[in-house]
Amino acid sequence: MTATGSADGAAGRAGLPGHVRVAVVGAGFAGIGAVIKLREAGYDDVVVLERAESVGGTWRDNTYPGCACDIPSHLYSFSFAPNPGWTRSFSRQPEIWRYLEDVCDRFDVRRCVRFGVEVTGAQWDEPAGHWRLTTSRGELNADVLVSAAGGLSQPAVPGLPGLAGFGGAAFHSARWDHRVELTGARVAVVGTGASAIQFVPRIQPRVARLHVFQRTPPWIVPRRDREIPPRRRRLFRAAPAVQRLARAAVYLSREAPVAGFVAAPAAMRAVQALARRHMEAQVADPALRAALIPDYRAGCKRILLSDDYYPALARPNVELVPAGMRAFTRDGVIAADGRTRPVDVVIFGTGFEATDPPISHRIRGRGGVLLADVWAAAGMQALRGSTVAGFPNLFLLVGPNTGLGHNSIVFIIECQLRYLVDALRTMNAAGLAAIEPTAAAQRRWNEDVQRRMRRTVWATGGCTSWYQDDQGRIPTLWPGSTLRFRRLTRAIDLTEYRAARRPAAVG
Repeated sequence: MTATGSADGAAGRAGLPGHVRVAVVGAGFAGIGAVIKLREAGYDDVVVLERAESVGGTWRDNTYPGCACDIPSHLYSFSFAPNPGWTRSFSRQPEIWRYLEDVCDRFDVRRCVRFGVEVTGAQWDEPAGHWRLTTSRGELNADVLVSAAGGLSQPAVPGLPGLAGFGGAAFHSARWDHRVELTGARVAVVGTGASAIQFVPRIQPRVARLHVFQRTPPWIVPRRDREIPPRRRRLFRAAPAVQRLARAAVYLSREAPVAGFVAAPAAMRAVQALARRHMEAQVADPALRAALIPDYRAGCKRILLSDDYYPALARPNVELVPAGMRAFTRDGVIAADGRTRPVDVVIFGTGFEATDPPISHRIRGRGGVLLADVWAAAGMQALRGSTVAGFPNLFLLVGPNTGLGHNSIVFIIECQLRYLVDALRTMNAAGLAAIEPTAAAQRRWNEDVQRRMRRTVWATGGCTSWYQDDQGRIPTLWPGSTLRFRRLTRAIDLTEYRAARRPAAVG
């Protein structure tokens, strides 16, 4: 945390207000952006409820070795708050966290944040026409509730037999236990996703033995991370327009492959060819090569970027186990192939509960209906990824079908913030106290999204991924270009909503 963040800690621990116009849950990218854009639009009566003691969300919580972003730095930042000082083309976790702290300094965000406040429940109060929030530090009411809790906040840990009796250390990469000494240890890594391919090369030189449990190999392409020279950073500071051009170029380069994801999955063969060449150049052992070749189309699961994962797997102290883990013993693990391997530490790189967000188990809408129950029955869905029928004045940031397989989620967040601000302005202009999408409008939107999803690589690529829920639906990703999403969330359409007017003033 920066010095400024520490100094503002006392303000962040001030008491809760009794009633606010807008309550925001979470102070990661989405929550920080919400404060800035709401205040820019004239909404100063805003409070952010953050369960941790600092801002940053995912980039505060994930501190595993090698943690970095796989979206280029200039694009993985707010368009309204550029950072000319990025030191690498793909920023690492400490630098992204510092960027978010700096944004909070620049826009005086922390005065709206209450740190150490966990939202334990939110109930729509129909007679009063507002949300009643219960928190770890008391209660408050809000006319509008904005969930900025994020889709990657709750680690997913498989319920393997024997875990409670394991005598060593076990933790998830998103909750890295820096107290555990890995030097000279025998370590098992469960999972080979985006986090694992970053921390495996960092811990491999330190450990005595490393067993990497891989259920399904990922497609991996070169990362090509580079330092941004100081002279270029000076140029960006002196000429912001040049940095905007650089950002636009990166955006277009990331947006160009979208057709391969959403319309012509066969085009992903070019990515597969690149990934194969990359693997063959770094792995000499034919048996290891064979275990690392996916049997599904590139893009069906997240395409990963790394220059050092394959070389780490080829080191003498590393064993790739091409099978899942079955169970724990007191001093080791049993793989699905039946073999037991003695280990001291187990690290789960098993992702997050993306299709069952924890916040949905705490929000009750009209009639006390729990959002998690609604989504369990019908699938996770929301009109334009932002609002849900039966939940008045609830806005979701990074909601259902807003994730991306090819570009920056920050772009989507900014689209949703514009939609949120336009909704509040429209409500004020029309004298509305509450709005919620009609069931018909939400159904039409979701049916169209799922119809377009059927031809995407995520649906046709021959894999099972964290993008899917337990019914095989894909409620996490946007099946189109980011420009299409921007156009469809440019402004709210009240014909898609049912509205309640403010009571007429007396006298």
